[in-house]
Amino acid sequence: MDTPKPNPDFNPDLTQVLSGWPYQPGQINARIIRAEDGEPRIQVRVDLGIIQMHATGRPDGQRPEGFESLLEFVEHGVEEAEHTGEEPDKLNTDQCRALRDEAVQYYHRYVALLALEDFEGVVRDTTRNLRVIDLCQKHAESEEDRNVLEQFRPYITMVRARALASQALKDNEPKAAIHAIDEGLDALKQHFSDNGEPQMYDASSEVQMLRGMREALIPKLPLSQTSELRARLAKAIEQENYELAAILRDELRQMKD
Repeated sequence: MDTPKPNPDFNPDLTQVLSGWPYQPGQINARIIRAEDGEPRIQVRVDLGIIQMHATGRPDGQRPEGFESLLEFVEHGVEEAEHTGEEPDKLNTDQCRALRDEAVQYYHRYVALLALEDFEGVVRDTTRNLRVIDLCQKHAESEEDRNVLEQFRPYITMVRARALASQALKDNEPKAAIHAIDEGLDALKQHFSDNGEPQMYDASSEVQMLRGMREALIPKLPLSQTSELRARLAKAIEQENYELAAILRDELRQMKD
């Protein structure tokens, strides 16, 4: 039996699909569906339609030169040159533009993944886009191509730190969440210092966002054993439970010994 060939004149109308998933302004409308090949796809509802992306690899599913992405292909060339002791070729304007266009795909995906609370995916894609910035900064031929992406580093750094902290909270690890935020703040401070704008650190919206998240997390940190015993002792005395208070005093005394 012959397999029917696709009809080039057939253009399916998306009206029914779009009406079944109304656009909601002011929020990221994302979902995960199962494609015909059995693999997951990420869909984002926008005002004029739907964006669909692969959940892993390059969002559009392409494999430039057989690599997972153009970034991996270019990095491979740089690593091969450095391994042989040669100076890697500089990236021309077209190559840098292609890397930036590809990074936009990953941006759309990590924003959707953040809304879907796939924090590990967000960390993966933001880390990857930071590599694009570093690659262009180091190997781009023109000064404009070396610097044009730097304006996005604070935002990507903030989203990455936020995702790391959110994943830590999901795993019930508030200390790890605080650590992730502090690392993000350190990276932002280094960025503004390297760019000769240390005064911009405190005014940065990304810094303010991470600081706000950190302040909200402080009450969730576990008390030390000593602090917990002292809090229980104060409560026992307040409730005139002197027998329990005596026991707690003994425990505190033994800890000091």
